[in-house]
Amino acid sequence: MQISIITVVLNGASTIESCLRSVIDQDYSDIEHIIIDGSSTDGTLDIVNKWSSRVSKIVSEPDKCLCDAMNKGIKLASGDIVGILNSDDFYVDNNIISNVASVFENPSVDSCYGDLLYVNRNDTDRVIRYWKSRPYHDKLFYWGWMPAHPTFFVRRKIYEEYGMLNLDLGTAADYELMLRLLLRHGISAEYIPKVLVKMRVGGKSNASNKDRFFANLNDRKAWKINNLKPKPWTLFLKPISKILQYITR
Repeated sequence: MQISIITVVLNGASTIESCLRSVIDQDYSDIEHIIIDGSSTDGTLDIVNKWSSRVSKIVSEPDKCLCDAMNKGIKLASGDIVGILNSDDFYVDNNIISNVASVFENPSVDSCYGDLLYVNRNDTDRVIRYWKSRPYHDKLFYWGWMPAHPTFFVRRKIYEEYGMLNLDLGTAADYELMLRLLLRHGISAEYIPKVLVKMRVGGKSNASNKDRFFANLNDRKAWKINNLKPKPWTLFLKPISKILQYITR
């Protein structure tokens, strides 16, 4: 079973190597690692090329947005399973992909996800917030819940059947994708009860109050375009959850 991991990067020279090493060090042998670089100018590509013998595909060209770059990677993927690991993120240990592969040995499983740690950008041992997830139930989306996208793996055939990231949804594109796949189309999901990924704080969807405001508007749009009706409190609870993710403990 081949697992494709897509890493999108733009001027990520300070973090890309730790991301690459976390994939290279996995004890699972059949990994296709695809790097989509948005024409970086800070030496990112030099670092990627240093590890080119351990990277399956490298694309460096301008893209429309982050989601456009992710979609490029999904289109290039040839693995049975697809996961996305951005350049600021890294797997917490070397058996994460083995754990993921074991879940997909069950042919009835369409997707899986786990827990995530938000960590300080410069000190990745300093935990900012533990995104503790839970076994999937469709009612969870109505309470403002969603899986952590960097921990989300899905069979490639699911993307082929139900589509990729919607570029019109901006920073809510990952939310809309999982809403569409899990709630609207009802694909099966398995929860892996452990931390899979560490994510450095500073993601675009939380970069400022203005970004958060537009992300909330896109959250509403995500429900509408999928012909789903949230509960009155759903979109009120989701931004509260987002704010709490960035409270330093």
